[in-house]
Amino acid sequence: MDEQTLLDEQTQLDEQALRDPVRRAYEVCPVEVAVAVLGGSWKMTIVKNLLDGPMRYGALGRAVGPVTPRVLTRQLRELECDGIVTRAAFAEVPPRVEYSLTQQGQALAPFVSALNEWGKSYARSVIEPRYTPVDEPAHR
Repeated sequence: MDEQTLLDEQTQLDEQALRDPVRRAYEVCPVEVAVAVLGGSWKMTIVKNLLDGPMRYGALGRAVGPVTPRVLTRQLRELECDGIVTRAAFAEVPPRVEYSLTQQGQALAPFVSALNEWGKSYARSVIEPRYTPVDEPAHR
């Protein structure tokens, strides 16, 4: 990423106010800041999918999974406000919007990978032994 891009990202962040949950978390603990920024429905999955490069809104929604458009839009706006995602709108017909990770967002790659591996391990050892599909009755 070039120096001008980094300056542009920082300028955008400087112009935005901190979201209240992030401001409150800052007063408590750095772990709480991370949870305030990245916690919430689908945020880490959004970041995981954007690690491979920019995506259009529709493609991102399909990649994330069963997320409603309202929730996806809200989470993208929060991630953008918090400096994790950037939104690029192109003056085309039809309009095109792409989302990509900022430098701060790209820095999450090792954490996303570690959480992905932890999630797989947890699923194998804790969830799968107890899992009963919704359409099958539980055995007693």
